Amino acid sequence: MANYIHVPEEAPAVPKIDVTLDERDYRAGALRLIKELRPSWRPAEVNIKFFTDGITNKLMGCYVGGAMRDVVLVRIYGNRTELLVDRESEVKSFRTLHAHRCAPRLYCTFNNGLCYEFLQGAALEPEHIRTPPLSRLIARQLAKYHAIHAHNGWQPQSDLWLKMGSYFSLLPSHFEDPEKNRRLSADVPGRRQLGQELLWLQQSLSGLGSPVVLCHNDLLCKNIIYQQGSGEYTPPQGV
Repeated sequence: MANYIHVPEEAPAVPKIDVTLDERDYRAGALRLIKELRPSWRPAEVNIKFFTDGITNKLMGCYVGGAMRDVVLVRIYGNRTELLVDRESEVKSFRTLHAHRCAPRLYCTFNNGLCYEFLQGAALEPEHIRTPPLSRLIARQLAKYHAIHAHNGWQPQSDLWLKMGSYFSLLPSHFEDPEKNRRLSADVPGRRQLGQELLWLQQSLSGLGSPVVLCHNDLLCKNIIYQQGSGEYTPPQGV
């Protein structure tokens, strides 16, 4: 995790659209975004497909016609996920990876999400990524990520321990729900133990001299898209 990302000058500009999608009426907000991104599309003809594999974010694809060819993906940030994800850095990473042909194009951001290009292909399952041909493709693509010089001549510094400390500060001490509170006490180590383990990790790993590189950081199977016949795979979210 580097603390600075330089976006290449050739990366397309990403507009910010002043729209907030309401969880109770996604379509109205999505159509306002589509009006800006695809002005030739008739609102009544816009189809919306929801993707259900996300853990924290909501994702839907907007398109016209019977086939999903030109699709605008609309990702709506999960509630309070800004506590975990630096949205400004996410956009910079997205644009940088796209400039190096390692991610889809980012069309725009809006008040509680972003829109980006849909990549045709199959989202992988655990049994797929275990196969040697695909595991080699994945390793090769990740090596491309790690080789990107995104720091404009600066010596990159890791912000791993700063991020870990920030996450640690968000740990709850209790829940109002009795069942959640019981599970917290029974299944999760105490803050003191976790703090000691975090300190041990920092002391053990900081002196290894491991290079600081641009990483994906969210390699869920469903985030890996395989384009059969192309011999390539692309992590669609790029961060």
